[in-house]
Amino acid sequence: MTEQSISRRKVLGGAAVAGAGALAAPNLATAAGHTKTWKIQTSHAGGIGLQIFKDWCGTIEEKSGGELAFQPFGAKDVVGDFQLYDAVKNGVLQAVNPFTIYAQSIIPAAVFLTSYPLGLRNPHEFDTFFYGLGGLEMARELYAAQGMHFVGPVHHGPNIIHSKVPIRSVDDFRGRKMRAPGGMVAELFSELGAETTLLPGSEIFPALEKGTIDVADYVGPAVNYALGFSQVTDYISMGPPGFMSVYQPVDLMDITVGQAAWDDLSDAMKLFVEQETKSYSIEHHAKVQKADQEAWKKFEEDGTEVTRLSQDDVDIMTEVAVPLWFKYANRDKNAAKVFKVQLDYMMSGSLGYVTPDMIEGLELDL
Repeated sequence: MTEQSISRRKVLGGAAVAGAGALAAPNLATAAGHTKTWKIQTSHAGGIGLQIFKDWCGTIEEKSGGELAFQPFGAKDVVGDFQLYDAVKNGVLQAVNPFTIYAQSIIPAAVFLTSYPLGLRNPHEFDTFFYGLGGLEMARELYAAQGMHFVGPVHHGPNIIHSKVPIRSVDDFRGRKMRAPGGMVAELFSELGAETTLLPGSEIFPALEKGTIDVADYVGPAVNYALGFSQVTDYISMGPPGFMSVYQPVDLMDITVGQAAWDDLSDAMKLFVEQETKSYSIEHHAKVQKADQEAWKKFEEDGTEVTRLSQDDVDIMTEVAVPLWFKYANRDKNAAKVFKVQLDYMMSGSLGYVTPDMIEGLELDL
């Protein structure tokens, strides 16, 4: 081994731990033609989310010393949102940045790897779950069985509801044609009387415009404003003050890599990608929230009215949601295992979201 290669390995190792900053000799790998270029597609269809993603991808080659580069693609640029996992497993894409809830179609336990109605309610609670309570290891085991590597979660923000008619209580969902992300969220609103349909984010605007749906959940104000939702709806429905979204308060995304692409990385690069994912999660979340503050003013200028559900509505939704937690957990042993960790956390003195009387008569099939 040459002195130069030893020195370069040390530099890469340091960069992997730091997860940021240009390397001293960024052209070593590219000069030798060793740069690995990953095609990576996000679920962001436009706006601030897509821009943050592309900006981050643009930093990877320099930070990795030319050993790794990310070629970014927006929603539907290579494949549709619901084909992302097939694409990453088949090598059409090397990595993806999807909304984690989309994985529930192939990994039932994934419904608990992102927020669900009235469950964990803040980003730091999911950080505790993933990085403190074993959630990351459980997620990686589940994804590995599907030929993928779950690198880590990426925080986004709460989801909000746009509608053509005012939603002032849970009763107002009855009979409405509503876009929902599927799974437990869709079932919750179905039980409240809505007629739910599953659509990827890129198809929501035209569906609202044509009247195919009159209510739509999607991500936060900044992204939704950029997608034109204020042009086709007049109202935004949210939870009580301080509880922005009762049904999906922490809409997690993630970085997932095809197993073959992951295995092809050096140990230093694996650590580098892990640290970069953590860094990206912080940056992504903060920049989206900053943009949200600006978007609220734009919605107001466009005449959009913000309505809020009451605590009574939250209590009604909780009564519907808790049995659904157990229903979805008991569909799959792994889902029950993941949910049990979160249930214990929610029942602990740290949170107290769930009390014994709320789950009386409900059992987990572990």
